Amino acid sequence: MTRSTGKSEAMSLLRRIVIVSKKPEIRHRAQQIAHEVFVADDIAEGIDIVNTVAPEMTIFDEAAGANRIREFLQRTDNDPGGRRVTVVLTTDDSPLVEREYESARVCCLRGPQQYERLEEIAARACGAAAPSVEPSGGDACFVSELAAMVGMVGRSTAVCKTVEMIRLVAESRCNPVLIIGETGTGKELAARAIHAIRHPNEPFVAVNCAALTANLLESELFGHVKGSFTGADRDKTGLLELAGEGTLFLDEISEMPLDLQAKLLRVLQERTFRKVGGIRDVACTATVVASSNRNLRKEVEEKRFRQDLYYRLNICPITLVPLRSPERREDIALLAEYFLRTSNICGGRQTKVNAITRLAIEALHQHTWPGNVRELRNVIERAILLEPTDKIGLDSIMIETAQAEEAGDSPLGGRVRDFSLEKAERELIARALHETNWQKTQAASLLGITRATLYAKVKQYNIQREDARREDIDPLSCPSTECEPVTVG
Repeated sequence: MTRSTGKSEAMSLLRRIVIVSKKPEIRHRAQQIAHEVFVADDIAEGIDIVNTVAPEMTIFDEAAGANRIREFLQRTDNDPGGRRVTVVLTTDDSPLVEREYESARVCCLRGPQQYERLEEIAARACGAAAPSVEPSGGDACFVSELAAMVGMVGRSTAVCKTVEMIRLVAESRCNPVLIIGETGTGKELAARAIHAIRHPNEPFVAVNCAALTANLLESELFGHVKGSFTGADRDKTGLLELAGEGTLFLDEISEMPLDLQAKLLRVLQERTFRKVGGIRDVACTATVVASSNRNLRKEVEEKRFRQDLYYRLNICPITLVPLRSPERREDIALLAEYFLRTSNICGGRQTKVNAITRLAIEALHQHTWPGNVRELRNVIERAILLEPTDKIGLDSIMIETAQAEEAGDSPLGGRVRDFSLEKAERELIARALHETNWQKTQAASLLGITRATLYAKVKQYNIQREDARREDIDPLSCPSTECEPVTVG
């Protein structure tokens, strides 16, 4: 299985696509309409990937066969919103038609001349063709066309300087490029902006150096030849080669092991590399963009980063200003509005929330935002989920503050202290049950899930009614006539 990233999330119609096809043209087109593209070698691997990453679209060659595709649809029938689309690539004279799969969510594209319809199908899948409620702002969120192209929101002096530096570097022959900024400041957006100017029609390949072990990272970057180590049962193309004449983005390069830093330095100097276990030099033609949330000069002083690599990277660094800086405070309201306008947190259900109150904006301005833009986005998306009216109010702005530590244990009171997905899900379910007076059918409808799923979640998170806790009874039992029996299965 290989994975690559397409356009920026702000530009992409879909978040994830899974492909079971060896056609390079399909991979290229998929990268134009999805943020992440996963390529499976066969149906079995495709099933595993789909069940893991929950894509909005799957694409098959007709070589997979109608029976195998039907099996795939049956074994991945875990899409409760019914939004995932399956595309089957056929030939002009192929006997395969949509009704063979007995699904309205299957489309057949007959021949390469119809591949351009993928964007249209993706737009329907994500509901992009439907009009959406949009607050004031629009292009006013962006300082330039380049910023709008990659979703770099803001009009402050700091953002203006950053965008100008990105353009200056992108239009030069500077290679490699170093981007420095705290977590959540938008380092990948800056990398994509450079790519959009320098290599708009070439691949953008990203790898997080902190997410992989040393051996695995080396194999991912350089690739390996068959038999070079235990488990290497076939040749593997590395990301340096996969990037081609496009861009390779090395996120959090400060986490790269020292011995691998030495090998990367040679690549940057010689512009060639060898696969693990290989004897042939492979040309590196990609632009290498590296990012770090650490002070690399300090890392060099403490012997955690190679000095020679640091000076090789530090040609014309791009520094991203944190959101707490006085230079960026004016961007907070623009960012909040943009995230409200572009959020898909509600999935297939269209949210009625279309504005943010003045008090809520003031609360956002008072926070220091240690997680920067990413933290702000999470706060806005939580508010969209929890806001019962059409405007995000102060009660729905849940920010981790000192006061939050003093909040009670009630799932409906205080601010959220634990920002894990499970915690957020538990609080949302508890709120829905509270608002519907524990009428589980109504609560499930409000949440957009089945009663069986609600029953399982209540049991998983041990969510109890206040009177059930006092009387020490099972919260899922039905002691009163207003409570409905729940059937699982």
